[in-house]
Amino acid sequence: MNDVNSNNQKGQIHFYQGSEALETNNSLEAIKQKMAEFSNVKNVSFLLGAGVSSGAILDMKGMYDEIREGIDENTNLEDKTKDLYKKLSGDNLEKLLGVLYAKKHFMDGTIEPDEPDETENGSVNELINHIQDQIFCKINIDLLGDEKAAETLSLYKKLYQKVALRNKDLSRINIFTTNNDLFNEKALDNLNINYNNGFGGGLERVFNPAIFNYTFSKKIDANLEKFEPLENMVYLYKLHGSISWIEKEGNSLFNIQEVPIEGGTGNQNKEHVLIYPTPLKQNQSLGSPYSDLIREFQTKLAQPNSVLFIMGYSFSDEHLNNIIYQSLASNSSISVVIFGKYEDCPLSKINDNRIYRIFGESDTGKNIHYFESIVNNLLPDLDENKEKSLLEEFVKELKELKELNKSAVTGA
Repeated sequence: MNDVNSNNQKGQIHFYQGSEALETNNSLEAIKQKMAEFSNVKNVSFLLGAGVSSGAILDMKGMYDEIREGIDENTNLEDKTKDLYKKLSGDNLEKLLGVLYAKKHFMDGTIEPDEPDETENGSVNELINHIQDQIFCKINIDLLGDEKAAETLSLYKKLYQKVALRNKDLSRINIFTTNNDLFNEKALDNLNINYNNGFGGGLERVFNPAIFNYTFSKKIDANLEKFEPLENMVYLYKLHGSISWIEKEGNSLFNIQEVPIEGGTGNQNKEHVLIYPTPLKQNQSLGSPYSDLIREFQTKLAQPNSVLFIMGYSFSDEHLNNIIYQSLASNSSISVVIFGKYEDCPLSKINDNRIYRIFGESDTGKNIHYFESIVNNLLPDLDENKEKSLLEEFVKELKELKELNKSAVTGA
């Protein structure tokens, strides 16, 4: 499943602008046409949530079920830790970690190291570390060794094949994601597409937000210092960190390094920089590098003539939602395209012509707002469009040349 919204009437496609349904005899073709228009907007950004990777990586409910089943059988956990887990209620990882962190902070502030309850504090810490280790392992999958992962990677590659190549007069594509996995990086590397993720350096790649202001250019004149930006280029912003980031002191102001990581092996390294699904994630996002990444999100959405495509995102991160709301309040030339129903989201209730929602099922029974359908059926193929326009331009010039030669002969 690639979205949190699945209650739609079979064979019915919904295309909303603001709170009004767009009346059209062929919604699918109207959506494709609108997507093609938006693809040629000056500034194009995507916000990718957990739904786009859910074909390969478990959602929070799935992770909770697997972690729960494994705790009783885990011989490395203390019995007191297992007993503590049994006392916790609910089936939501975020709420579970929220309770554990609240208990941890309370005990840290009230228990002296030599008091008897310190053993309970140890159980709380052990359980938190165990759950976060398990989350890390379930994100750090082998992207090629598993059939579902390979299918998901193929969709990411198709996404970038369609959107990465842009006219040099337009800004490069911005990809913002709340996911910690490596599907984006793997797809871009496989396609040999250049990307800027805020890290620079050689043997030690360190984070520096100033790098987001850099671009890759090519020399267009061997004799002159004349350059133009590469057409095949992407800016990648991982808003909640990555399993390939670690915190390590060095010669950088930000102490965040990007390191190679082998998928499908090992537990979480305590140096890894991730925002886990806890109520504390909004506070965590205030520190570096997250504050720098969120500032970039805010900056890009403030640019005139912009469009934001939202895919597989649950709208559960209020700090990101607020930036989207602020951009709509302050930027009159931005459009927001949401793939999904999201009846409870404020954006679904506002009658604003800059907000579009696309959801429903095609005649084949597939949800058109799922990542697979968006990539395969809705996004225009910019490579094909470019080749087509070049061919049309060539034919046009050839006809004009023939007409010119014909006129010259007639005149003679």
